[in-house]
Amino acid sequence: MSTSAPANAGTGVELEIGGMTCASCAMRIEKKLNKLDGVVATVNYATEKAKVTVPDGYDPAALIAEVEKTGYSASIPAPKGSKNDAASAGEGTADPELRSLRNRLIGAIVLTVPVIAMAMIPALQFTYWQWASLALAAPVILWAAWPFHRAAWMNLRHGTATMDTLISLGTSAAFLWSLYALFFGTAGTPGMTHPFEFALAPSDGAANIYLEVGAGVTMFILAGRYFEKRSKKQAGAALRALLELGAKDVAVLRGGVETKIPVEDLRVGDQFVVRPGEKIATDGVVVSGTSAVDASMLTGEAVPVEVAEGDTVTGATTNVGGRLVVRATRIGSDTQLAQMAQLVEDAQTGKAEVQRLADRISGVFVPIVIVIAVVALGGWLGAGFPVSAAFTAAVAVLVIACPCALGLATPTALLVGTGRGAQMGVLIKGPEVLESTRRIDTVVLDKTGTVTSGRMTLVDVVVEAGTDRAELLRLAGALEDASEHPIAQAIAKGATQEVGTLPMPEDFANIEGKGVQGIVDGHAVLVGRDSLLAEWSQTLSPELASTKARAEGEGKTVVAVGWDGQARGILVVADTVKPSSAEAIAQFTAIGLTPILLTGDNDAVARRIAAEVGIDEVFAEVLPKDKVDVVTRLQREGKTVAMIGDGVNDAPALAQADLGIAMGTGADVAIEASDITLVRGDLRSAVDAIRLSRRTLGTIKTNLFWAFAYNVAAIPVAALGMLNPMLAGAAMALSSVFVVGNSLRLRGFRSVIPR
Repeated sequence: MSTSAPANAGTGVELEIGGMTCASCAMRIEKKLNKLDGVVATVNYATEKAKVTVPDGYDPAALIAEVEKTGYSASIPAPKGSKNDAASAGEGTADPELRSLRNRLIGAIVLTVPVIAMAMIPALQFTYWQWASLALAAPVILWAAWPFHRAAWMNLRHGTATMDTLISLGTSAAFLWSLYALFFGTAGTPGMTHPFEFALAPSDGAANIYLEVGAGVTMFILAGRYFEKRSKKQAGAALRALLELGAKDVAVLRGGVETKIPVEDLRVGDQFVVRPGEKIATDGVVVSGTSAVDASMLTGEAVPVEVAEGDTVTGATTNVGGRLVVRATRIGSDTQLAQMAQLVEDAQTGKAEVQRLADRISGVFVPIVIVIAVVALGGWLGAGFPVSAAFTAAVAVLVIACPCALGLATPTALLVGTGRGAQMGVLIKGPEVLESTRRIDTVVLDKTGTVTSGRMTLVDVVVEAGTDRAELLRLAGALEDASEHPIAQAIAKGATQEVGTLPMPEDFANIEGKGVQGIVDGHAVLVGRDSLLAEWSQTLSPELASTKARAEGEGKTVVAVGWDGQARGILVVADTVKPSSAEAIAQFTAIGLTPILLTGDNDAVARRIAAEVGIDEVFAEVLPKDKVDVVTRLQREGKTVAMIGDGVNDAPALAQADLGIAMGTGADVAIEASDITLVRGDLRSAVDAIRLSRRTLGTIKTNLFWAFAYNVAAIPVAALGMLNPMLAGAAMALSSVFVVGNSLRLRGFRSVIPR
């Protein structure tokens, strides 16, 4: 399995980090935390969170203090599913940092547009236009860009440099040079004009001002930061929507009286009422009532599920039928909804190997850029060019170099990809999973509960000549309805669906190992093995016996029925293939995977199921402990294996496989051992999971290519004096916006499952 962190490595702590402005900030915090004894930290710039593993008993306050020493803020987030968490998740544009960015951006636009217009259009350069530019640009460079200057100063105090250092240096240099040219050079002379040029224009230096560069770069970068932060919030919208699915209050039964309380006050064991149209407050077991439950918001399944006394229900699903009384079994962070949200967030907060490479590059990028800017300045001066030309080239290098696009390339795609997966009922546990899905060429499927429904179903009814089918179902179903055996319940359910309400039997008796007997509507009825009927001199006809033998040869279970001294027919019960399984197998093949069926059932059953869904290769009669050996053998043959299962006995094989996919309808231990969890029981969700993972990985690669190519191409262009610093600032901001926008395209990913 691709996730390899040991479960007992220590205690996991999550921190919300404030004040980060680029990937270099995240790298700096991460390095600082990892220097603490026993601490392993991963800081994600896009999610603005740190996942930290600390020794047991470690005080989180020490982590917060360490982050604050580095110049950033940190706090412990509210528990998943809590009132505070829901509030913070839904605050959207009320974020103070986003509001501050918006206000600074609006001010910068209003003041900067006239400055740029005057600098670019000579016709607007009236007699004292340069002094008007100074009055307009000064608030932009000093106030609107203040967060960059403050961060740069903080970085300097700690002996580091980030993207803010480049921005502050570039805009400050442009502003200070303009002040020099206005007050001590010839740029302040009434009637001074100069045209706007895309490339650098060598001059004597003191005649040119670069206020439009300082103000323009500030405006473009603020715009990039604002839309980047807004986009990151949109990218996390799926997770917030997931958290907000739950009910806000609940009608709990206390002393037989209904009392409305906030859902946070509900306790395990409490019984609560769910009326038609209401959301079920938390995971629980139905104590009384029958209804249909719509779980489509959580699982994507469009058809409501019938529930009755003893059935389990999931929080956040909607009661669409009758009144239910439910006993709470899991609350708060233990509920399926909260665990889904945690799985999604863990995936978004982690880092794939390709992202770690990008982070390392971002960490050393800023100092290298400053060196290149100094070299460019010295090179232009050494070649005999005017100071202004050398200075402008250096400023262009400083503002064109943006490691933000590198830092955002992977986490934004993960945010959107895993969030979209959660909406579709696909939970990706970590970014490393994406790397695994690219290499998968073989998919091993457990049979029961994965390809098949995992429940016995009445599949055929064969009657003797002269016997009415409905009568056989009514009498046999009535007797079996009194039994708790799974096969009996399958027959009773099938009979009810076909003939309606079943009569009550009399003198019911269970004959251990053979079947049941009783009186139904005055008939002495026997249902069970043919040996039970033989004891009462009731034998099947040769034709019926042949049909029975053929069905048993296919791995099906056959029950004989007789009454009033005569065998009347047989009922055939089997674990049925899920309606979507054959389509899913075809889709696996279409995306280049080889499907293999793995089961502990006999070979005849396995091959019948395989033929029905279109699988050629079968491993049958495999003991639970040997499933791992099958996966290992396939891996030794050079195959990269995905394993899909749902049972406790599948967990070791899921862990051994290169990619483990668990059906969310299965056992908790199987889900824990997997890399991807499918909330629905539909096998086509596994196709969605692999397609989405591959699409997300492809988006990451596109983002990284753009970010690397942009920096590799743009810095030499700026250093050679072929790019105006203001246009460099715009290009730098647009590179980050492009990366985030490309990631947001994943929101349009469509499931193979028709709605």
